[in-house]
Amino acid sequence: MYRKKNESAELLQGTLDLLVLKAVSLGKMHGYGILLRIGQISGGSLEIEQGALYPALYRLERQGLLETAWGTSENNRRAKYYMLTNRGRAQLKEEERSWTRLVDAIGTVLKARASEA
Repeated sequence: MYRKKNESAELLQGTLDLLVLKAVSLGKMHGYGILLRIGQISGGSLEIEQGALYPALYRLERQGLLETAWGTSENNRRAKYYMLTNRGRAQLKEEERSWTRLVDAIGTVLKARASEA
């Protein structure tokens, strides 16, 4: 995918939860760490704002997909760490399958040529 420097991709409706679950699946982390992880693994293409992240974290925790524990951050500050629950792992797998089906279907449509229509 071609991307100009400092150009970020826009998130589609409903993808934030998937991204958060995936980031947390890579290891427990605090909220700001989740923002950094998503930015890192997307090569800087996806930037999540804190104003969107924290409501998503609370929602996922209320749904039983994340669990939390207090700990100390790298900056020696008290921080809430997020981890996937078993339900969260199952939800992540299902969302990954669904996302892959959607991407494959859209890819097929975009490859269509006039002679095929």
